[in-house]
Amino acid sequence: MADIGGLHGELFADHEFAALFDDRACLQGMLDFEAALARAQANTGVIPATAAETIAAACEAGLYDIAAIGKAATLAGNPAIPLVKALTAWVAAHDPEAAKWVHYGATSQDVIDSGHAQQYRAAWALILKRSAKLAHALAGLARAHRDTPMIGRTFLQHAVPISFGLKAAQWLDPLVAFHDEFMIHGQSAHQLGGAAGTLASLGDRAEAVLQEFNRTMPSIGAVLVPSHSNRRRPASIATQLGLLCGHLGKLALDIALMAQTEIGELAEPEAPGKGGSSAMPHKRNPVLCTLILAAAKRAPGLVSTMLVAIPQEHERAMGGWHAEWRTMAELFTLAGTALGQAVTLAEGLQVFPERMRRNLDLTNGLVMAERVSLALAATLGRGEAHHLLEAASKTCLASGRHLRDVLADDPALAGSLDVAALDALFDPVSYRGATDAIIDRILALYEEEREYMTDDD
Repeated sequence: MADIGGLHGELFADHEFAALFDDRACLQGMLDFEAALARAQANTGVIPATAAETIAAACEAGLYDIAAIGKAATLAGNPAIPLVKALTAWVAAHDPEAAKWVHYGATSQDVIDSGHAQQYRAAWALILKRSAKLAHALAGLARAHRDTPMIGRTFLQHAVPISFGLKAAQWLDPLVAFHDEFMIHGQSAHQLGGAAGTLASLGDRAEAVLQEFNRTMPSIGAVLVPSHSNRRRPASIATQLGLLCGHLGKLALDIALMAQTEIGELAEPEAPGKGGSSAMPHKRNPVLCTLILAAAKRAPGLVSTMLVAIPQEHERAMGGWHAEWRTMAELFTLAGTALGQAVTLAEGLQVFPERMRRNLDLTNGLVMAERVSLALAATLGRGEAHHLLEAASKTCLASGRHLRDVLADDPALAGSLDVAALDALFDPVSYRGATDAIIDRILALYEEEREYMTDDD
């Protein structure tokens, strides 16, 4: 994985996720499998208890030369084979009799899948923690800016007024759904199937060993059925991570567009040296948004790899399984790092309501034409009201006058609307529709999910 001490720093892999997916963590995950397997077999009478103790004592990553194992993996085709060889040698040096029980009844895919599952479990917990923090920040924005008016935009053009609180709530909604789904369906499972998924080498003790193995490694989804070439679970997790990256990209894109010089409604958190330009000293680039969007653009290709890898040959894949290893690690790292950047962005987001109001008024009231037309339709009829507003809007654009003033001078409206009623129609704060109900509904879903959210540092 990315070296956070390298040229790109923590742009694409922050220190927490880099540590979860470095070589030492991968090695320790595989060794955790070997220790758990030996304990399960000892507890079911398959191997001597003393052998299990010696094997478990050898399952510390610091005892092994990672570079040497990696060099041997190039020839072996996977790192499990040279790891088992090195583990066996260490055990043999301390207890020759115990060495014959190392990796007993297992296969390379059991070691690698279970080792990865250890890493994915830690990443799963960290992603849930960060998504909870982001949800809290977005809920705070939705509450604080429930009544802050801004212009809604469709096709990048002014549409009708909305509230910034509604926009924040719409950012929150998919995140709450993600947390709920990922908490339940985002956990990886260990693997234990033996040579061809039958555990035949364990004879009539196979089922007992499998159950005991699940008990000794309870922190991850249990192995109910060996699934060496059934890759639905990892592909599903990858898809969830891809959807998360896509949603984070939507949030970042909205914020970046609202932070443009001409718009100026939002700004990223300030920090010394952040967002500068090598050529233009005055610039303040949306760096966090840029990095989140980069993750959102990279994730679909990685998800595609995981989906392409689903059809696998018979009981052990030839290439498809191998394609998953670095792909999943990168997906977890991309999503988790982007989540961390989104938390920083949302928690420190600068909101400028006065600029929102100024932009709302840019078109001299034209954004309220829909509301006025609907109000006039009650007395003039829908067709006449639409025709009148269309003509008044053209006058507004040609003259630079406010639409309210153009309508006030229109003799066709005499007796239809008084000045006070006309002024009320041009108040964007009161043109809310179901805004409050939508915000309340999303916040209620958030509060329900909050019971299951953990964001403790």
